Amino acid sequence: MSANHVIDRMNTCFRQLEQGLVEIDAVLKSLIPLQANVFLLPDIEKGKEHDDITKISVIPCSGESAFEAGLQHFRRLFIHHHAQHISSKAAVRMPGVLCFSASYAQVKSTSALINDVNQLKKQLEKIIAVESGLPPEQRFEFVHAHLKGLLTLSAYRALTVLHNPSTVRFGWANKSVINNMSREEMINRLEKSLSANRSVPPYSREQWAAMVTKELDDIMRLPEDVKLKIKRPVKVQPIARVWYQEEQKQVQHPCSMPLIALTDEFSETPTPILGDLSDYDADNINVKHRPRAKKLELLIPRLHLYRELE
Repeated sequence: MSANHVIDRMNTCFRQLEQGLVEIDAVLKSLIPLQANVFLLPDIEKGKEHDDITKISVIPCSGESAFEAGLQHFRRLFIHHHAQHISSKAAVRMPGVLCFSASYAQVKSTSALINDVNQLKKQLEKIIAVESGLPPEQRFEFVHAHLKGLLTLSAYRALTVLHNPSTVRFGWANKSVINNMSREEMINRLEKSLSANRSVPPYSREQWAAMVTKELDDIMRLPEDVKLKIKRPVKVQPIARVWYQEEQKQVQHPCSMPLIALTDEFSETPTPILGDLSDYDADNINVKHRPRAKKLELLIPRLHLYRELE
């Protein structure tokens, strides 16, 4: 696929996404608001994207101001929508929940519209991450050359709809994203990065090529059946635990943006019980159960690439 075709597809998809978010905003504003809680988190400043996070102070917001902040957050996809000191490489998060009363027809149409927008978000991510053919370190420059200031994490992040929840409570989660990779897949990835023949700050083109070549040589020396894992740590993130009384079921959701709770207009319990989000303190975490992990050997630190040991 030619570069111009990828750029055209990305721009078209993004325009459709923006229009879809405008329609969602109008639809939600047409529903009957019940209650809302959102939680404002500290900004991540430029140059501090990779700093360890040990404490997070939360500012709660409720009622009309929470509805307003939450609805605006869905459409704030560019860095210029935020304060000047905000990093364009970090996720802008606003956990919480917006609760609305809706008829059966409104629940159905609103859910369908949100599903369409989420499909566009997936399509945009696929265009940038797969169809562009670019390695991860070059995608930021590519996106910002054509959609200047786009916060890709905000654009990719799916909207979550809840139907008749009984309670919505909030907390924090620490985890890693783990992807298994074959030796061949890793070799292809490094070869693609090398063939791009570009510099990646803070390295010059020659330094970058030398580093990737060494990494490629190291992987090629491994046995063909080696088990490789990319274990990328994810910064602590807010989560929501949603309880459905009728089904006696709890569902946990990542909650980096407000959830949208739709309650049937004739429901016996129309308003769900909402919890608060406490401040995060890494020194006061209670781990109930930590599964036993397999032994790993770090091979390429910048990619968080590990080799599984027997």
